[in-house]
Amino acid sequence: MNHYQRPRGFTLTEIAVVLVIISLLIGGMLVPLSAQQDSRYYTETQKSLDEIKDALTGYAIANGRLPCPALATTTTGTAEAATSSGCTNLAGVLPWATLGVKEVDAWGNRFTYRVSAEYARTATGQTTFTSGCIPDTTPAASAFALCSSGDMTIRSTAGGTILANTIPAVVISHGKNANGAYTNQGTQLDSGSDADELDNQLTGGGTTTANTDFVSKTPTPTFDDLVIWLSPNVIANRMLSAGKLP
Repeated sequence: MNHYQRPRGFTLTEIAVVLVIISLLIGGMLVPLSAQQDSRYYTETQKSLDEIKDALTGYAIANGRLPCPALATTTTGTAEAATSSGCTNLAGVLPWATLGVKEVDAWGNRFTYRVSAEYARTATGQTTFTSGCIPDTTPAASAFALCSSGDMTIRSTAGGTILANTIPAVVISHGKNANGAYTNQGTQLDSGSDADELDNQLTGGGTTTANTDFVSKTPTPTFDDLVIWLSPNVIANRMLSAGKLP
């Protein structure tokens, strides 16, 4: 006579083993997904920085000068902060409304922006230029001359090798860690302790920088800033080609 035999279910031990295996599989997937997101954000931000560089150059060609920074602490979209003769401050956040570009990077924070005074002052009536710059023809509609140079330096580390100098303008994304970045609510995040990142951050309530040196280098566990700058030679060439100089 055949006896009815109940189907055998999983024991608690077997269920526990299966759950452990599933958690390990999910955990193994999360790391690559996080890395993919980081890579995508980096690429998106780099693309935004390339567009910003083009927008700054286009603005200079159209207006004979570079824009002034926007106030870092503003809570709404606003234009550059300028006076009748030049900038309210030489450092702040990128004037996204003036340039018509994105306000924030892929991590949701504003771009830090610093400009050299000679490149952002009133574009007409200028006769005095940087030390040693005596143009053959005084520009009629440009804040700067072909021989002008900026006052910023790009280094490999704080106080390290010079990568570029006499830079007219610098733009910075403070990356994933966002150390020292200003949010779109006008508040500054914690500055962190990396010396190279500190060189790239706004001070004085968002109105200045510690010095005129900025750091651009391969990311490390504590440094992930993305930095672009305008070359004085490139911008002079573009202005010359557009008939805005000399």
